[in-house]
Amino acid sequence: MTATDDKRYFGEGLLRWYRKARRDLPWRRSRDPYYIWVSEIMLQQTRVDTVIPYFNRFVDRFPTLRHLAEAPEDDVLKHWEGLGYYSRARNLQAAAREVAERYGGEVPRSKAEVSALKGVGPYTTGAILSIAYDQPEPAVDGNVMRVLSRYFCLEDDIARPATRIGMEELAQSLIPEGQAADFNQALMELGAMVCTPKSPSCPECPVGARCVSRLQGKERELPVKTKAKKARPVLRWAALIEGSGAYAGKVLVRQRPETGLLAQMWELPHIEAPDEDAWTRPEEGAALLEAALAEDGVLVKAASGEVVGETQHIFTHLVWKIKVLGASALEEQYVADRTGYRWVGPEEFENYAWPNVFRKWLTEYFLLTLRR
Repeated sequence: MTATDDKRYFGEGLLRWYRKARRDLPWRRSRDPYYIWVSEIMLQQTRVDTVIPYFNRFVDRFPTLRHLAEAPEDDVLKHWEGLGYYSRARNLQAAAREVAERYGGEVPRSKAEVSALKGVGPYTTGAILSIAYDQPEPAVDGNVMRVLSRYFCLEDDIARPATRIGMEELAQSLIPEGQAADFNQALMELGAMVCTPKSPSCPECPVGARCVSRLQGKERELPVKTKAKKARPVLRWAALIEGSGAYAGKVLVRQRPETGLLAQMWELPHIEAPDEDAWTRPEEGAALLEAALAEDGVLVKAASGEVVGETQHIFTHLVWKIKVLGASALEEQYVADRTGYRWVGPEEFENYAWPNVFRKWLTEYFLLTLRR
């Protein structure tokens, strides 16, 4: 059997299976490139089941690309809240504004133009062009690389850029003429539902009869992937500054800088501990918090060093481990006037965009406070 015959078998078998077994996902009900774009950005580093309610809420609030382009960034971040990796939302809006300005609000059909948009890499480019416009462009993500590695028994390290480029060339050669949209989604679906990372369901695979790694008993050994470095722990102290008098029931929060990690989101004031030994001494954390906040013109008392809670936030490359220390403001009205700081209570909590770590912790805190 020729390589051409084998590719035809793979494509036809995959398409037959997909048209019967594909999941009913909200972004698959439309060929609108904006919807496809939003879904693909949300699906980066995030499970499908998690994305569905966020996608529905997001496109309900921003039903067209122009709505997204014209929205305040705080509103966009609020509707992204909980998905994490907030640079995705900022890049998506920046690119939407570029499309609105340069292309009249219509997502371009050119590979060069799409790939030049902020936050749009090779995979997202291929997904938009193939699914929305049925162009024969590959869309190679982790699911696709796993399927191709196993089916063709490819033992190159998929963490290497050269391997990805080779996979993209292979995937493109497999696309049946005029079937790019369904074929690329079928590849993704097979990786997500059947050819899974740890326990592939080979008997259920529509093309398993000719899967080379299965025939050689290597399906659980592939793909080859260099292990990523473990996330680095970062030890931090945060201040729970409770208000009194006119600010009773509120806590003092601050907004992060306009750029960088978790840019422009709201949080409890916090600082990094100098080392692990110091992190075990909350009284030292209290003194350092007082000094750090004083530099912002915020005068607080946290000298007791009372630990009122612990929490953590996991990023791709690091893990924040946070001890929350109780504190009080010395001059509440003065503090309220500090740039970037606000007193926030449960009634206005939902008006702000929070990183998950502070959203969860403060939600529990306000619930407990209301029960008292």
